[in-house]
Amino acid sequence: MKKQNKIELDFEVDELTNSIRNVISGDNFQTDITRITKLDLKSITKKSGWLFDWKLELKYPERDVYKLTIVNNQSIIQGLISLEVKSAFISKTQLIDHYIESLGATHFGGRLMIIDNNAALKLMNRYFSNLTL
Repeated sequence: MKKQNKIELDFEVDELTNSIRNVISGDNFQTDITRITKLDLKSITKKSGWLFDWKLELKYPERDVYKLTIVNNQSIIQGLISLEVKSAFISKTQLIDHYIESLGATHFGGRLMIIDNNAALKLMNRYFSNLTL
């Protein structure tokens, strides 16, 4: 059996918010979520500190990659996410407990997780309660 190496995260997810908070000053910054552009790819390289190959992620046509930026400062990418519509999601092993606690996700075994209708509704009410449809 192959020995698995323990992988440590170099960041801490301390809370979910609808903005970015500077933990030193306490200032909050409203955010935008937009699709990544080809121009953005120049700034999200391993050389600039990104540990994941986002260029490779964009090669999958079934996936959409979005960036998180501070309103009125689109040049600095604060975070990235790749989304693919599936009936469930695959978590990084070290985030399983975090997703259960913070999102109400259900662990199905291995790295497979889901967010059921009740948990999804709670998340929508929490983060999008001020939206009008």
